[in-house]
Amino acid sequence: MLILSYNMNFMLIEKKQRKFLPKEFNFTSWNELEVIYQKLLDLSIQTLDDFKTFLLYKSELDAFIEENAAWRYIKMTIDTQNKEFSDAYTFFITEIQPKLSPFEDLLNKKLLTFQSFIEELSNDKGYSIYFRLCKIAVDLFREENIPIEAEINQLTQQYGAINGAQSIHYQGKDWTLQQASLFLKDKKEELRKEVFELISERRKKDRVALDDLMNQLIEKRHVLALNAGFENFREYKFVAMGRFDYSVKDCLDFHLSIQKHIVPLSREIQQKQANKLGKKLLKPWDTEVDPINEHPLKPFTDGKELFEKTKLLFGEMDTFFEECVALLGDLNHIDLESKKGKAPGGYNYPLYESGVPFIFMNAVGSQRDLTTMVHESGHAIHSILSHSLHLTGFKNLPSEIAEVASMSMELMSMDYWHVFYTNEKDLNRAKKEQLESIISVLPWIACVDEFQHWIYLHPKQTNEDRKNAWTEIQLKFSTGSVDWTEYEDIKSFAWQKQLHIFEVPFYYIEYGFAQLAALSIWKNFKENKEKTLQQYKDCLSLGYTKSLPELYQIAGVFFDFSENYVKELSQFLWKELKKLD
Repeated sequence: MLILSYNMNFMLIEKKQRKFLPKEFNFTSWNELEVIYQKLLDLSIQTLDDFKTFLLYKSELDAFIEENAAWRYIKMTIDTQNKEFSDAYTFFITEIQPKLSPFEDLLNKKLLTFQSFIEELSNDKGYSIYFRLCKIAVDLFREENIPIEAEINQLTQQYGAINGAQSIHYQGKDWTLQQASLFLKDKKEELRKEVFELISERRKKDRVALDDLMNQLIEKRHVLALNAGFENFREYKFVAMGRFDYSVKDCLDFHLSIQKHIVPLSREIQQKQANKLGKKLLKPWDTEVDPINEHPLKPFTDGKELFEKTKLLFGEMDTFFEECVALLGDLNHIDLESKKGKAPGGYNYPLYESGVPFIFMNAVGSQRDLTTMVHESGHAIHSILSHSLHLTGFKNLPSEIAEVASMSMELMSMDYWHVFYTNEKDLNRAKKEQLESIISVLPWIACVDEFQHWIYLHPKQTNEDRKNAWTEIQLKFSTGSVDWTEYEDIKSFAWQKQLHIFEVPFYYIEYGFAQLAALSIWKNFKENKEKTLQQYKDCLSLGYTKSLPELYQIAGVFFDFSENYVKELSQFLWKELKKLD
């Protein structure tokens, strides 16, 4: 049992004690699991207490299954070239997951037959949301989609394997693309250009494979949607993701707001950078370099130092946050450094049964790694704060609130980055880079999201159609400050590096919504640190037991992405950025 302090009380982080599953139960075949699921299906329900017991048993089984799948995924992404890990994950998504789906559907149907009990419990908002999600699952379930979903899962696994194998040979050494990206911050333009071209050529080798992979995914996702009675995958996915609190129109409004109020700020930043470099326009390899030729920021040297300094940072910010991160280290629930064969990106993976999540990332010593670390730590703290919630379903967080936890942490932690930077000039540069990155990423988020809308509204597209659509959409969010002459072809396939498009379709705009909330939380933090941290913790501890607008309100902000709100936050952001000049 692990005890963490929180508001002068204590939080228990312990593996959920099994009441339904045998204590040491595990499985090597579907037959072993089938007996368990059948036992739960056969459970007699006569009273409200029986119904609550059924929900607890189902929650326990959900937690066990999700954690089993989690460890298979974690091990596979840490080493994509390990056949044992790859086979274990493939076994789950091809042999176990497809057989789970019919039973999960039967359990949801059984649950929904007890409407009188549902009505009694629905006075609790958490149960109301949970039951609504169960109903969606039943409404969307189709037997014929089970093998299609298994095929989609296998295909998305290929994306990680393709990217994990990408590296370049430079200066007598092999570098992952994440490691090689550090050279794009080097003072010497010839070096930056050379590495940019090496990275681009390496990505180009997989261009056809990734186009083919995308075509297969689009085809199968479209069939999935048609089978469930929808006209296209966008309509299907919005329902499947439980987007109760906003619509397609809200997403389109967000795109326009970003185009109108954020793109001009990004244009001004890039033009200023070009001027400092003595150029009219930047080249693609100039966007990451410091314009006054300062050395690249180097907040740490290796994963160990990153971890230790992160603990120190949180120790100054909030001791509960420090304890959470230390706990991950104590349990070896962390893998930080980039290495060959490791899947790209970073994540925090919740472990619903044991309670302590896992952080995965590809650190190479950059400032971006520092922000990734505090970002994923925000997710981890969210997982820990919501672990004690009654049902696993209460902890299945929609990204619109999950990303608030992580993005707010990036901004609030800036006041403590002196742990990484003893030089005040470097500290200001790091803060400036953080704020400028928000201005640059919001148009990219809007661009990627609009592109995904186009993809699934045009399921019969050709590779050329997709390339042209991406190019046209990019122009909407372009600053016009980067000269891509002779490199237009590279730009036209930039979407292939965005893993969300392949692995988790339509999951990306959540970052945009959450970024707006994070800016507002940071604004509150600057005005009243203690109150804001309390609101932050209170919000995260609720998991998904309230609607998104309610959770945002508890955090002290608004669930709003209108033009006026984006304008207000963009002005605040710009004012804070100017203070660092």
